[in-house]
Amino acid sequence: MKWTKESVLRWAIPVSLVITTVVIASLTVGRDIYYGNREGGLLSFAIISLVGYLFFFLFVPVEPAFIYYLTGNLNVWELNVVAIITTLISLTADYVFGLMLSTRIIDSLIGRKRYEDAQHKIKKYGNMVILVFSFLPLSSPLISLAAGMLKYRKRDTLIYTFIGVVLKYLSLTLLLVWL
Repeated sequence: MKWTKESVLRWAIPVSLVITTVVIASLTVGRDIYYGNREGGLLSFAIISLVGYLFFFLFVPVEPAFIYYLTGNLNVWELNVVAIITTLISLTADYVFGLMLSTRIIDSLIGRKRYEDAQHKIKKYGNMVILVFSFLPLSSPLISLAAGMLKYRKRDTLIYTFIGVVLKYLSLTLLLVWL
């Protein structure tokens, strides 16, 4: 097989993303697990949450990190506040990034017809879609980016993202407290 610039990039980008994810996880949650120390966990979790939700293509497992720190000695409410604030900062940045994408880039990425179909669906079901996807793991950065790309209403995006994120972390907290 002949290596072209395109084939090298096709392999280099995913490999570099995996390496980046492993390094970030190792320097935060991994370090805390290795040393059996969850006391400095708020900062580690904040880094994981910011990076995990900001860089939608990394797929950093934020929810398992939240569960790990929740079962430690950290203050439950402080951890929830950090989770909610860092998630909202990152998802807002994802939305703004989507807003900044030009229609030419959108057309080349997904095509005009698919863009218009998605725009119709998000306008019809938008708030519910944003709420549900903000509640689910790994999908909220993608829906925030899509809402920005579709120039969905900022206020509604922020409100329903906030509700979904709060429900997600409070549900995880209540579920673990009852177990």
